Amino acid sequence: MSNISNAKSDPIGQIWDKLEKVHAVMLGSPDHSQHMQPMAPQTAREENAVWFYTKTTTDIARAADGGGGHVHLCIFGDNDWYACLDGHLETMRSPEHVDRYWSSITEAWYPGGKTDPELIMMKFTPASGEIWASTSSTIKFGWEIAKANLTDKEPDVGYKTAVNFRAA
Repeated sequence: MSNISNAKSDPIGQIWDKLEKVHAVMLGSPDHSQHMQPMAPQTAREENAVWFYTKTTTDIARAADGGGGHVHLCIFGDNDWYACLDGHLETMRSPEHVDRYWSSITEAWYPGGKTDPELIMMKFTPASGEIWASTSSTIKFGWEIAKANLTDKEPDVGYKTAVNFRAA
């Protein structure tokens, strides 16, 4: 099924599917003066959460400590699908999640292993968001552009929808 079809039929499911496949997302900070930064998502669909490893000394962890705050998370899937979510980001000591997502890649960042004193998890809980899905077909894209130029109607090459995780 295409990105557009999935965005129409199951947008929240599509977001989780994309999150499980990407290596990085752009994650905002509760301190809105900080720039978004790339982070490796660890998805927990059943918890309605996305987890991230970070160090207690990072600016984003410091900003999310003590209750956290409102942030945005952006996902880029292929060249024809994008999403921006908003939700709550907080730091948590969660040995369960450290174990669940641990890998040799993660281990390279934490010399003290799973009990490294600087290791902390951040939990992002999405609230709402928007998806932009477009056609990946160059033929359809070309046809729609030609048709639009002949008819003065906007080309039909994509779909945008809003999602609400709280209602799901």
